[in-house]
Amino acid sequence: MDKIKISPSILSANFSKLGDEVLSLEKAGADYIHIDVMDGHFVPNITIGPEVIKKIRPLTKKIFDVHLMISPVDKYIKDFAKAGADIITFHPEATKDVNNTINLIKNENKKIGISLKPKSKIDLIENYLEKIDLILIMSVEPGFGGQKFMPEVLDKVKKLKKIITEKKLNVDIEIDGGINFDNSKTVKEAGVNILVSGSTIFKENNGDLKKNIELLRTN
Repeated sequence: MDKIKISPSILSANFSKLGDEVLSLEKAGADYIHIDVMDGHFVPNITIGPEVIKKIRPLTKKIFDVHLMISPVDKYIKDFAKAGADIITFHPEATKDVNNTINLIKNENKKIGISLKPKSKIDLIENYLEKIDLILIMSVEPGFGGQKFMPEVLDKVKKLKKIITEKKLNVDIEIDGGINFDNSKTVKEAGVNILVSGSTIFKENNGDLKKNIELLRTN
């Protein structure tokens, strides 16, 4: 199995001390820092923009794993790239031309991710797998943290893992939504190698970030 990486979602962090939270995640052994960007239009919530990412960028060399839940997405890619994103993930439904969006991210020398909502079909992205670095499978409806994991998305994970293996592609499979100690083993067995988690990392075991990250990685 690929090395399991943990990408804590700062959606569950204390925003009044976000810089300290990022430093604590680095110290606790996080592989990536997952940053959810929502626009109140593509999804029913509003979070943060490039300025916040720019402020926390100097604090860590960890990979900023930025998930754009915004539409139209193309006109904001340069801003997030300049702010310090390392991976930029978008939804195929948020663009008129997936190839064009891929090229915009590529031109910024950033890694390219595509995300599928729970009801989004693999067909939406299958033709682009050779051009991307990561697939983010949403295991809740995007928009809010703290939702319950939807196990039905694991069929999608297994199918994608099969395609990636057969085509010998170097594409990570990431999952986000309700990931906890009860389902982390199942998602890894299905083919996921990057786990995004917010509530579990920040709230379980009295907020022991190191312990929670390690449990998700090895459980």
